[in-house]
Amino acid sequence: MYYSNPFRQIDNYGATGALNASTLTLPQMLTYALQDEYLAQARYNNILETFGYIRPFAQIRDAELRHINALLPLFYRYQIPLPEDISYTFITIPENIKAAYATCVQGEIDNISMYEKFLVPNLPNDVRLVFTQLRNASINHLAAFERGLARTKLNW
Repeated sequence: MYYSNPFRQIDNYGATGALNASTLTLPQMLTYALQDEYLAQARYNNILETFGYIRPFAQIRDAELRHINALLPLFYRYQIPLPEDISYTFITIPENIKAAYATCVQGEIDNISMYEKFLVPNLPNDVRLVFTQLRNASINHLAAFERGLARTKLNW
């Protein structure tokens, strides 16, 4: 079970932090990206613990681990310290499945926007490739969550 910490501010964490930043360095981009992937994985873990196995959440949670693993070599290559995973402090329990889908839709929208912001002309090619792949995966995740949300609107 996850509980949010009212003293932590998400304004400087993950996609929200990246989207709020006026300028971004490569270390900041990588840190925000990893934080956001941690946050997504924690969100899906929370939903699965709360509501039981639901296929899109389980499959996409597993994808988040692959996203994290795609980012980690970039931290080593560019000698950037790994941020601590404190994502669980930002997680709250959704009221129902419909709210869970809605939260995940917004999370993927923010994630896509973050990666779009990161794809600037002077980005190293290896980083550009990973950010592009992660953005594209999030586009697919968004579609899956939107389908789930549409189904729950019909049934709730």
